[in-house]
Amino acid sequence: MLVFAASDKGGTGRSVTSANLAYQRSLDGDDVCFLDFDFGSPTATSVFDLPEVVSEAEGRGMHSYLKGRTGEPLRVDVWSRTEHPVLRSRPAGSGRLVLVPGDRTGGEFVTDEENLDRCVDLVVRLQREFDVVIVDLSAGRSYAVDLVLAATSPRGGLGRIRNRWLVFHRWTRQHVMAAAELAYGKKGIVRAGTDMGHPPDTLRGSIRFVRAAVPDLESPLWSQVSPAQYAWMRQCDKELEELAAGRGIGRSRVLASIPLEPVLQWQERLITDADVHDRGIANNETWRAMGDLAQRLTDDTFWGQV
Repeated sequence: MLVFAASDKGGTGRSVTSANLAYQRSLDGDDVCFLDFDFGSPTATSVFDLPEVVSEAEGRGMHSYLKGRTGEPLRVDVWSRTEHPVLRSRPAGSGRLVLVPGDRTGGEFVTDEENLDRCVDLVVRLQREFDVVIVDLSAGRSYAVDLVLAATSPRGGLGRIRNRWLVFHRWTRQHVMAAAELAYGKKGIVRAGTDMGHPPDTLRGSIRFVRAAVPDLESPLWSQVSPAQYAWMRQCDKELEELAAGRGIGRSRVLASIPLEPVLQWQERLITDADVHDRGIANNETWRAMGDLAQRLTDDTFWGQV
């Protein structure tokens, strides 16, 4: 399965949450490949705690491959290369977890037919090797988004591969509106994909939303605020639900809600079981939400007829 991680804005939690999704699927036994298509700011090496890979990827990353500067992009076995103390010991029964990084200094670039052919060739080979291929895209209606829309169109070479889109947004008015615009707006994913030959209903059905950094107003954290603050936050939450429903991204279109997590406010990192139960630095609700997202990704109950 191909999974595209998109967002209209930076800072939505797209990269860190999709990396955690890859980690969770690998823990469940799937072979997972994570492609860093965030051309403007490829940061997956930081999330997977692979600092040495940053320099290794220069001239060998996704930018260089798509531009034809290298015949094969760098592949990194996360389990064997990470400096994360927990991930160094690969759990029994886990699948492969491989990162294909971007060139840190690559930057955004206009894509052409040669880039498209290289993209299709790479993904065809990877989907034969891995159970799940996650593609982390640049924010907004970017060149990266257009590239994969063209690649997965009926005439693009990847049209027969099952794919799903996750659109990430924070739980604020601005982010809700931006996420809806990215998916359904005049220049959004559905409209652009339709122009490229995608059946609009099929493309629309392949999109689900992930709410990130969502405050749980029933948690002890928010019991410390004043009654006036609590009432105001309750009203904001209600208004956001109404706004999301009116923009077509209400609860029925949400695949997961990731709670506001203090650890992720300080470090964009993988949340592990040890962080929750051994070190006590991360919340169990976050761990469970990441696991739910990983399970729902391939559970048709949450997608309907796609």
